[in-house]
Amino acid sequence: MRKYFTPKLTSLVVFICLIILGFGFNQTQICSAKASNLRFAQISDVHFSNYEKDTSYKILGSISDVFTDAIGQVNNTPNIDFVMFTGDQINQPRQDQLLCFIKYANLLNRPWFAVLGNHDIAYKGTLTKSLYFDILNGHSNNFCSKCPYYSFTPKKGYKVIGLDTIIDYRKTSQGEVSQEQLEWLKKELDSSRGDVVIIFTHVPVNEPYPSENHRLINSYELKLLLKKYDNPIIICSGHYHAVKVFQEHNILYICTPSLASYPNAFRIINICPHRSKVLVDVYLKETTLKALQSRAKAKCMGANMLYGKEEDRTNTFELPKKRDRSEISD
Repeated sequence: MRKYFTPKLTSLVVFICLIILGFGFNQTQICSAKASNLRFAQISDVHFSNYEKDTSYKILGSISDVFTDAIGQVNNTPNIDFVMFTGDQINQPRQDQLLCFIKYANLLNRPWFAVLGNHDIAYKGTLTKSLYFDILNGHSNNFCSKCPYYSFTPKKGYKVIGLDTIIDYRKTSQGEVSQEQLEWLKKELDSSRGDVVIIFTHVPVNEPYPSENHRLINSYELKLLLKKYDNPIIICSGHYHAVKVFQEHNILYICTPSLASYPNAFRIINICPHRSKVLVDVYLKETTLKALQSRAKAKCMGANMLYGKEEDRTNTFELPKKRDRSEISD
């Protein structure tokens, strides 16, 4: 009897130990994955106003309610590392409107940042780029850049870059990345070849739909620069008020809609790195104020185009960590 049970008991103990060890390793991997994830909210084209009425397609009279709803959704989303506003934070380039926007944005329970939109400053107006960022520095909870383009490291293995795509030397809704900024961007990308790079702009590098009056006039030059790098690059933009996602090898272009016009939504984006790839989960978060959303939809033309396809709204994209060298331009 003893000879029969001893080997069985030993095998059972070994089996249990292997299960425990295996579970421990799995838990370690899961915890490491969570620790290395980056999750952020992108809110674009708020067009905040506390005095204007609705326009032909923007529900400006109710934008404070929609903005408050978005802030509440972000605050109730776990593990958000930061929030980025991608331009047109205010509808009219006035200091009082920017200060009011900041008051609302400071209700976020996570650090928040912003890049300029064409509505945020005015050609020959009093709210210049330098004054805009002076106000952000003086009144926001955490913003600390006085330059309209900047970078920071939210977590090891990631580089966040905010670009200035706004033209202030003439009146236009087109965008441009200055030559000085392109040279700075190249240095930033050169020093981040082992990182996941997230770039935020107002004017998209890839248009969700053609618009000669809104395009980035040197997008080709910027694309040529980006294609020189084989690490994962994610570019998040606004401006067109539309839902669209493009992928070109290791580069993911995400266009996010406006809070002020249909579909009155923002993005939650989760980045999960693996050994040879990076998974990017993209979620569209619509306002919970459905009556306001219905009103906004009734006011706009091309609602289906702005809302995009299902794969543009919520989807998971796989970016290689290294691209075939033959695909990289010299």
